[in-house]
Amino acid sequence: MSTSGTTSTVGTAVLPDGGLKSPGPGLITLDPVHAALLHGLDALLTGLAARLSAPEVVGPPLLSVESLARLDFFRNFPHLGVSAGRFAPEALDDLAAGEAPGTLPLRPTGYLLPSATCYGLLLSLEGRDVGEDGLRLSAAGRCFRNETHYDGLRRLWGFHMREVLYLGTRQGALEHLDQGAEFIQELAVRLGLELSRAVADDPFYDKGGSRARLMALDPVKHEFSASDGTAIASVNRHRNFFGERLDIRAGSEGPAYSACVAFGVERWVHAMILAHGTPERALDRLRDAGTRA
Repeated sequence: MSTSGTTSTVGTAVLPDGGLKSPGPGLITLDPVHAALLHGLDALLTGLAARLSAPEVVGPPLLSVESLARLDFFRNFPHLGVSAGRFAPEALDDLAAGEAPGTLPLRPTGYLLPSATCYGLLLSLEGRDVGEDGLRLSAAGRCFRNETHYDGLRRLWGFHMREVLYLGTRQGALEHLDQGAEFIQELAVRLGLELSRAVADDPFYDKGGSRARLMALDPVKHEFSASDGTAIASVNRHRNFFGERLDIRAGSEGPAYSACVAFGVERWVHAMILAHGTPERALDRLRDAGTRA
């Protein structure tokens, strides 16, 4: 995604006329200005982890399909999974001989690329006791989702997601989400963003089924959206679903309740440019917000 004019500069970086070419639908190459926005925003988003004393970890780059099936991933999100495949052994000689890769067979590995950061963290805690005081973790990672269409920075095939995850008691999970929502609104003010909050309407739910009725009575996900409707952050209450499925306990409280606060970092970049007019002005506002931290 290139900026206007004949060159794009940040520091000593100079790009040729036309900037950087993105390689395909849903795939974006960020130029220096957009990259500075992405990294600067992520640095501000880590403020929630600092406020909540959530240490930084790095999740796994692939997730087992068997593990995800135990978490109802395919029941809830059958359309999102991006599979990791390998060329079949019989295709290797053809590849080496210059055969077109697209005509050669792939074999499934039994793994998917992550569609959200928290899955890998939750699976890594299977069988653990986080205690009644609970546990918080923060992580950022590349996530991947098949979509019906792609749209600039708003809807990507691969993107960065930062999450702050809590596991512990029911009350602790509710407090975690309240603190996350407060942080999102505070940061929006610092960055000059006007965000609206609404209950998420996830399309995978059967509108007439029991899950849809439960969601209507007791919503578990709220999204914060920019002025054009792009959801850039969410607060997600999992109840004790993952605690039960993964045998994660909270001491004498039994199966742990969990909750996460999630940020789509490229969508924050989009929201900043939407609010401030150009990537350069958005970057100026970001730097000003950083000095007032």
